[in-house]
Amino acid sequence: MNRSRFLAVAASAVLALGPALTLPIAAAGSASAAPANPSPAIASAQLPRPTGPHAVGRSTVHLVDADRPDPWVPSAGARQLMVSMYYPARPGTGGATAPYMTAEEARLLLELRVPDATVPPETISGVRTWAHTEARPAPGRFPLVVLSPGFTLPRATLTGLAEDLASRGYVVALVDHPYENAGTTLPDGQTLPCAICDEFPSIGGSAVAESRAEDISFVLDRLTGRHPAWRYARVIDAKRIGMAGHSIGGNAAAATMAADARVRAGVNMDGTFFAPVPATGLDGRPFLMVGAENRPPLDRTWDEAWAHLDGWKRWLTVAGTDHGSFTDVPLLAELVGIPDTAPLPYERSSALTRAYVAAFFDLHLKGVPQPVLDGPSPANPEVSVRLP
Repeated sequence: MNRSRFLAVAASAVLALGPALTLPIAAAGSASAAPANPSPAIASAQLPRPTGPHAVGRSTVHLVDADRPDPWVPSAGARQLMVSMYYPARPGTGGATAPYMTAEEARLLLELRVPDATVPPETISGVRTWAHTEARPAPGRFPLVVLSPGFTLPRATLTGLAEDLASRGYVVALVDHPYENAGTTLPDGQTLPCAICDEFPSIGGSAVAESRAEDISFVLDRLTGRHPAWRYARVIDAKRIGMAGHSIGGNAAAATMAADARVRAGVNMDGTFFAPVPATGLDGRPFLMVGAENRPPLDRTWDEAWAHLDGWKRWLTVAGTDHGSFTDVPLLAELVGIPDTAPLPYERSSALTRAYVAAFFDLHLKGVPQPVLDGPSPANPEVSVRLP
């Protein structure tokens, strides 16, 4: 099984949905021999070091929306969400570095998407991170960025981006949407498996994106309300909120902005706009589209979204990338023993994703000019910038 196949079945809402979704992440390639065993060096993999000046802390928050039954498994009762909070921290405080994901989440991810893998789940769950658990927050108040992962993928697959944003001076709420990914572990140790991973075509991407918009609005309620669910919520500047997501999570960023005026700026990383941007736009709020090569012409939802966006907007295309290049998925595929088929190496695609997403939020949530968003950059020849 090659990496294109891994991405095709693991990276997002690409399950039997037609060429508009499969082309950006999977060229040819068919399942073949079982993945090779990783080398010892790969088995002790670590995410790239965060690039900002701050140390990073992480807390985990369990939220329960008593007013909303779970949309996919109503018999489960109220909608539950797991949220990893990353934030600028005081150096030298907190406990051990935060775990990447639980072993059971890793086992279910491998079982769902790479059933012929020969590596133990701990190879995935043991990826080393940089954030320290329950570190003391750095002084000050910081903008909040919400992150939403791709379909079938646990929130952990955006950890690299979350840690980097936190190191640059953001509070980051990285949200798991249970029953939409391989597995979500709750505080009591129970891990909720995917309930709709094989039903996406019948459910429809619009329903998933709009459900996630409800999830995110509830998260914002619980993080910025009078009685916040997070012990360090005082460091959030509730007047400066943005959202970014990968794949269906990127579509959810636009859907959330359409429904919730608190989100001032949004980023879609290579996600089809199943839930379209409203014809009336997003009330002039800024939006960034970051795509792999060849998303158009087969995915026309990007052309439609671009036409409807009515505020500051940019469309970035990153040469040599595929659908998973904007996440930690290439590293996980390497750990499983799947060769990298994206021409652009993971280290470079990760660096570019971090740089441009941070530049967008620095401009629109911090008011810091970012010339890199206004045209080609000699330092980043892989990135083409489409202007209005």
